[in-house]
Amino acid sequence: MSLLSLGVLSGVLVGLVLGVIGSGGSILAVPLLLYVVGVRSPHVAIGTSAVAVALSAALNLLLHAQAGTVKWSCAALFALAGVAGAWIGSSLGKAMEGQLLLVLFGLIMLVIGIVTLRRRARVGRPDVQLNRESFGHLGPRLLASGFLVGGVSGFFGIGGGFLTVPSLLFATDMPIGNAIGSSLLAVCAFGVTTALNYARSGLVDWPLAAAFVAGGLAGGVAGTRLAVSWSRRRGVLSTVFAGVVIAVGLYVISRGAMALLGSPSLAEQPTVHEPTVHRER
Repeated sequence: MSLLSLGVLSGVLVGLVLGVIGSGGSILAVPLLLYVVGVRSPHVAIGTSAVAVALSAALNLLLHAQAGTVKWSCAALFALAGVAGAWIGSSLGKAMEGQLLLVLFGLIMLVIGIVTLRRRARVGRPDVQLNRESFGHLGPRLLASGFLVGGVSGFFGIGGGFLTVPSLLFATDMPIGNAIGSSLLAVCAFGVTTALNYARSGLVDWPLAAAFVAGGLAGGVAGTRLAVSWSRRRGVLSTVFAGVVIAVGLYVISRGAMALLGSPSLAEQPTVHEPTVHRER
């Protein structure tokens, strides 16, 4: 099977998870690109996945905007601070040794899995707004949390929704539905920033990114339809997803750690996909 076909299928899987569960699927993009599609460089996998993350977030943001769930003023300030953090984080990620970056990526997957298992519903303040009166209270929290979350998102090339949503809840006490909708503006901004930073170093496979995005759109449509019929099972599905993320995280950690220790059996990547444009600088 061709690399682009594998990219489409991997994108379908990520889109399906996002459509059914509502978040988290993008964390699977980098492992899929590395171990299913066969991208050799962890940096190329991160840069390519950032493109898909950004576009996926933008499409979902449009849907949430139509539903009126986006708190634009809060989301904009959070995203603005996060863009600075994402640029710094992605620059640090590019400079780090690829296999060590994979080990850290695996660790963040474990955190995501645990957070998914512990997620709880909440009410919040539906009338919260960022204005002159509330800026003194909300502004510093949004700026600080946005910068930190953007840094983590840029460093690992992930959407960061699992961090963005609780950070917005902490900073503003808005309802969970508004936090999810508002987080997408930040996730999109972080993805674009990370993708641009990696692209300027030749670390984005654009044809593969297009194939991944096409698969993600198809998977997202199917996942959204399944979510309606499986609405009562979403708690179970989230638990299963968390288990998969934790298992994949452990696998990624073992691959990266063994490669760092020099094991030839695990250090090798499964295919030979390494276009010359992807040489790291």
